[in-house]
Amino acid sequence: MSKRKLTIQLAGPRGFCAGVDRAIEIVERSLEKFGAPVYVRHEIVHNKFVVDELREKGAIFVEELDEVPEDAPVIFSAHGVPKSVPEAAQRRNMVHIDATCPLVTKVHVDAKRHRGEGRTVILIGHAGHPEVIGTLGQLPEGQILLVENVEQAETVEVPNPNNLSFVTQTTLSVDDTADIIAALEKRFPDIESPRKEDICYATTNRQAAVKALTPNCDAFVVLGAPNSSNSNRLAEVARAAGCPKSILIERASELDIAWLDGVDTVGVTAGASAPELLVQELISTLKDNFDVELKEINVTTEDVHFSLPRALSA
Repeated sequence: MSKRKLTIQLAGPRGFCAGVDRAIEIVERSLEKFGAPVYVRHEIVHNKFVVDELREKGAIFVEELDEVPEDAPVIFSAHGVPKSVPEAAQRRNMVHIDATCPLVTKVHVDAKRHRGEGRTVILIGHAGHPEVIGTLGQLPEGQILLVENVEQAETVEVPNPNNLSFVTQTTLSVDDTADIIAALEKRFPDIESPRKEDICYATTNRQAAVKALTPNCDAFVVLGAPNSSNSNRLAEVARAAGCPKSILIERASELDIAWLDGVDTVGVTAGASAPELLVQELISTLKDNFDVELKEINVTTEDVHFSLPRALSA
């Protein structure tokens, strides 16, 4: 029986970003240097496949520092942590290694600089996300105001409207964030913006790639974890760009082939913490069920690389 034709449009860039590559390498190098087990506070990146692989190599994932033995090394995740966490590690004389993405660290530095210059700081982001928790925790409680959407931007109360600044989570929707910033700037014309946009290059590039593919796709599949902010945003971007049949899945095994009934062209991408292996796994599954034509479409080339912490780079 012949297979039905299906065109796969593969988005590029997709998958791992420099911050994720660096965080994973930090765990692997730490295991080599210190031996197993090495403890990691929170998932190093939001991807079950990656976390499970590192766990098999000897990493132990915990939620809080008090779960880590005194004599064991601990790594802080790529999302960043409140300032209180490394301070607590120092008090206990623990070996601690910070895997925070340098682009998240930039947001932390900017927030502290703005506050140090006397401005009220607004953080645009999603409540409860580890990156937002880490950024809020760079300053004493209540010194950063969280704004999640346009409605909140239009109603947030600030002590001095003429002395304001904003920073953003790095993994937001570019378009949604632009709307929130516009609402803030309309209310507060003097609000100071970041010197360089906070939404990271990888988030921006992956969303641009999805937008470029969407007009030619009947459906869109995003590979990524359900708790991954940038992966969720990719599925949302596809829907907003005119492809309502868009889903986020972790593995190819979650895809119901019947979902592709009536679909001639499917777009495929992966969030910044999803390995390429999962993309190839999905393509193999589709080839098992369809006569596949594969088209890879790149909107830009990425050559970003972040150096390792000094403790591991020797």
